[in-house]
Amino acid sequence: ARWFAHWLDDGPLDFPEARIFQTGSNRWESFDRWPPRTTTRSVFLQADGRIDFAPPAAGPDRFRAYESDPAKPVPSQKRPVRYPETWSEWQAEDQRVAHGRPDVLSWVSPPLTEELSLAGDAVAHLFASTSATDSDWIVKLIDVYPDSYPSEPAMGGYQFMVAGEVFRGRYHKSFERPAPLEPGRVMEYVIHLRDRSHLFRRGHRIMVQVQSTWFPLIDRNPQTFVPNIFLARAEDFKPATQRIYGSARYPTRIELPIR
Repeated sequence: ARWFAHWLDDGPLDFPEARIFQTGSNRWESFDRWPPRTTTRSVFLQADGRIDFAPPAAGPDRFRAYESDPAKPVPSQKRPVRYPETWSEWQAEDQRVAHGRPDVLSWVSPPLTEELSLAGDAVAHLFASTSATDSDWIVKLIDVYPDSYPSEPAMGGYQFMVAGEVFRGRYHKSFERPAPLEPGRVMEYVIHLRDRSHLFRRGHRIMVQVQSTWFPLIDRNPQTFVPNIFLARAEDFKPATQRIYGSARYPTRIELPIR
């Protein structure tokens, strides 16, 4: 309304450079620049399922693995998905809908001892390999609420998705010229989780989930390289073994922009 008042009725134009809603605190903030000045702090996905601010220790190239089957995709919402009634709410969906599935890997930190505020683009550096010639890599950054949450009991244990993004492996060289993946080869996938403003409160935990299907939000990748996925045949859809590494040589991590 203020914007229209300026242009249609010569009202004042005194907007800040950015007006951002911070999840976690659930409040609006104004900034004279976006993103604001931040420092980068990485959280590392350890091979034992922990998230740590320290990189993995020297040693063998350890990994965690899962089987991705496009015939049994990970749901993006609790079933049944009622479109369009619940579609607008998918970004706030409790990620316990996927947690615990054998085709979803989860890493979690200890409870935070201090608040952690991020603003800007979180970037995942995923070191992964697949037994297939094509694959999707989905990374989700999650705020896990304490199991007991007296102020809002319904939020106890809630897994709130702060950010999530998909990278289609066929575009590892360029978006203009898709190319097959080499089965078994460890590659680094740099996945921008896009701008966010979020406050991890003290006592909450940081979780990262990695999976290779996210249906129906993302169309199914056959996991066989074909010229055009939309023309893939039924026999092109095949299971694949996915490995996510967490070692000194292959340090899978999320770079967080910390205020």
